[in-house]
Amino acid sequence: MISPIPAFPPSSHQPASRRSPRRSILSVLIAAVLMLVGVLVATAAQAAAGCKVVYQVSSQWQGGFTADVAVTNLGDTINGWNLKWTWTAGQRVTQAWSSTVTAAGDQVTATNASWNAALPTSGSVSFGFNGSWTGSNPAPASFALNGVTCTGGATPTTPPPSDPGGGSSDPEAIVAAMQPGWNLGNTLDAIPDETSWGNPLTTQALLRHVKSQGYNSIRLPITWSNHHGAAPNYTIDAAWLARVKQIVDWALAEDLYVMINLHHDSWQWINTYPTDRTNVTARYTRLWTQISAAFRAYPEELVFESINEPQFAGTTDDQQNYQALAELDEIFVDLVRASGGANTTRLLVLPTLFTNADQGRLDALNAEFDALDDPNVAATVHFYGYWPFSVNIAGGTRYDATVEQDLIGTFDRVKASFVDRGIPVIIGEWALLNWDHNRPGVIERGEFLKFLEAVGYHARTRGLTTMLWDAGQFLNRTELRWRDQGVHDIIQASWTTRSGTASSDQIFVPRTGAIGSKSLTLNLNGTTFQGLTGLTQGTDYTVSGNNLTVTASALTRLLGDRSYGVRATVEARFSQGVPWRINLISYDPATQSTATGTTTAFAIPTQFRGDQLATMEAKYADGSNAGPANWTSYKEFWTHFQPDYSANTILLKPEFFAEVNDGTVTLTFHFWSGARTTYTLTKSGTTVTGAPNS
Repeated sequence: MISPIPAFPPSSHQPASRRSPRRSILSVLIAAVLMLVGVLVATAAQAAAGCKVVYQVSSQWQGGFTADVAVTNLGDTINGWNLKWTWTAGQRVTQAWSSTVTAAGDQVTATNASWNAALPTSGSVSFGFNGSWTGSNPAPASFALNGVTCTGGATPTTPPPSDPGGGSSDPEAIVAAMQPGWNLGNTLDAIPDETSWGNPLTTQALLRHVKSQGYNSIRLPITWSNHHGAAPNYTIDAAWLARVKQIVDWALAEDLYVMINLHHDSWQWINTYPTDRTNVTARYTRLWTQISAAFRAYPEELVFESINEPQFAGTTDDQQNYQALAELDEIFVDLVRASGGANTTRLLVLPTLFTNADQGRLDALNAEFDALDDPNVAATVHFYGYWPFSVNIAGGTRYDATVEQDLIGTFDRVKASFVDRGIPVIIGEWALLNWDHNRPGVIERGEFLKFLEAVGYHARTRGLTTMLWDAGQFLNRTELRWRDQGVHDIIQASWTTRSGTASSDQIFVPRTGAIGSKSLTLNLNGTTFQGLTGLTQGTDYTVSGNNLTVTASALTRLLGDRSYGVRATVEARFSQGVPWRINLISYDPATQSTATGTTTAFAIPTQFRGDQLATMEAKYADGSNAGPANWTSYKEFWTHFQPDYSANTILLKPEFFAEVNDGTVTLTFHFWSGARTTYTLTKSGTTVTGAPNS
């Protein structure tokens, strides 16, 4: 949620230089700890070619363990590889990822997957597995790559890399390459398990489909709270880590950048940091230590995000919140950098407080960047639009100038605060809060399309990478199809161009009486209007400036028998972008009748007659606002009231009556045709009666 924008002055920060990573005392201590824990490197003798293997047990429990293997080719290019080793204590591989593992007794062979067969000179590949053990679990004594024993060196004809996984990174190029991005929401972040919040198990086919739809990155929100052991080790469940790795591997195999994080941990336990620093620090450190170790050999296409939407309890002001976040981010950056391998230069993404884009939040994060002095970082904020519009409250039914200025102001602040200083920005989540296929009508479709088109344009022109929040409301993950193809089409078009829109995507025509012409205002957005498909200019429609008028004769023909509802759809085409679909609707004003019920179950009988509900007002007899959110007469769509078109009712929710005083309340229902009805409620305790006003 984006809170109202305060009148903060522009940031006083000057563009920051991109300096080499800082190494604090904390980073040195973390590095020492990791060395004591043990990153096991197996070497032996070899001749003409060369290779290096880093074998690491990232997690171990009674009878089982998780191992990560990173192979660096120090010889000539390889196209197709196998890595062999021998167990010395009877261990066995039980599950593998990013390779196929076979065994004959103690002899083990890991063979490349289809997507990681190529190993250029100085190139690296990683895979992992779960295993079993009894008695002891020593590392293999040696490894052989394609029959050649790995010694960690090479002949002079193939010089070894100077620092495996530790080359320089270009954060601006990486963030640009991540555009556009998509969130696998309500999945690995669901509590307690992947399918708990209604989404199916993730498949590689899903990720392949996301890539085929034009997305270049995915964000994997991950809640770890229910998947690790107790203090002091907080050992991550091996099966959970293996599942996370599997999805990361699948995504990388589909040529997607991947961003992983600590997600709902933010409000489950990280938020207690100000009053419980010792325990939160220990837990936070152990989790990121294990995650860093598990992914240290992964390529730069994997990105770490410290915390999702950080928030804190037990503080008295934002300065304390900023300090708490800065301390946790410093722990995160130092720990990841000290873990070695590719993590020394991996892109690390840091959020603002609440991941909010108010200027004070942006300035505080800039202060963090200055203190960290790390060249491979990016900023992240979230954007869910102007709040009244995003949930349909306070009359926020349209994408109007207020909504657009909120968007522009947010993106301008972010650009000035970070992008102009050389710090790339990821809009890690964006959408409208209450847009959901399970709650139709909360946001009118055409108004939503205008918002989507504008977000794409304003982000693109400011160099911001966007990652759509999709908890299942956009992509049907079971059928691998968009729930509304037109929504996807306008999002996709916005990545490269603008689309024309209009003041509405609906033309309402009364069912009875003479039919007159109807007009809409075109929003050209830099395009030129090309015409209405299937209709003839001059006869069926006229254009004067930005005013499009459909003639009475065309409407008469297209509406046919004029029965209620959408009778025809026409498309306005522009010189570029997605056509604008316009529904031609036959309607009569809605009618309502008396009702009796309770505060827990009250429905107003409503004959919609082709019309659709836009919003509802509630006022007491003295004209003051009734019900919840009493700073406005307009209540929140779906939360406080809900149309049911199939049942011909409008439901008033218990949440509405919970804050309504006994007595009379006048409801005003606003419909998209422009029609209104008024209805009087009388509440006495839990009993409610109602009747339409004449």
